[in-house]
Amino acid sequence: MRSVTARKPKPPLGHDRRSDRRVLRSRGARYTISSAQGPARHLDEFLDRLPASAHILELGCGGGRDASRMIERGFTVDMTDASRGMVRKARERTGQDVRLLRFEELDAVDAYGAVWAHASLHHQPMSGLGEVLIRIHRAIRVNGWFFANYMPGCGEGRDRFGRLYNCAPSGHLLELYRSTGWQVDQAEKYGSDSIGGVKRDWIAMTAFKLD
Repeated sequence: MRSVTARKPKPPLGHDRRSDRRVLRSRGARYTISSAQGPARHLDEFLDRLPASAHILELGCGGGRDASRMIERGFTVDMTDASRGMVRKARERTGQDVRLLRFEELDAVDAYGAVWAHASLHHQPMSGLGEVLIRIHRAIRVNGWFFANYMPGCGEGRDRFGRLYNCAPSGHLLELYRSTGWQVDQAEKYGSDSIGGVKRDWIAMTAFKLD
């Protein structure tokens, strides 16, 4: 597994769920700005790990960009998002059902062969991230794969659009995964633009459920 380092984020601000909802309502166009581009950089590599019959849960599907690629490759996808606007856009794009769901509402058990959470779980407050990881672990079948990426740092904060980031230190993320039952296969550090065109450090976590 690759070693990782983190860049310090802006000073943290408090978490306000009402603010999160306002951001989800008002920034829909920004969240789907990349929809015309290709799928996420790690998606095809992740899909290559899965059996052809895998049923995938996507947490935070946005406008349906990555789900479209999964469907194109023959997988079945349960698309979910916490924003009504994103749910509507994903339905329009894929022609399939999309569920309105917050991470902490996930209650499935042994239902999926894989979970894909691209640029979504890093918006979950740190105080609840461990519980969400447990819920995902419960929802996935044994030997199932799980991908999520984060912007590591040293504490929660909001960007200029008002979006919350948990900005957990890389070491803390790794320990949190292990303590919630995950076997971490890969933790890749890379750089990528965030919404607004700012270059950020990211960490891509690929893990699986052993038992």
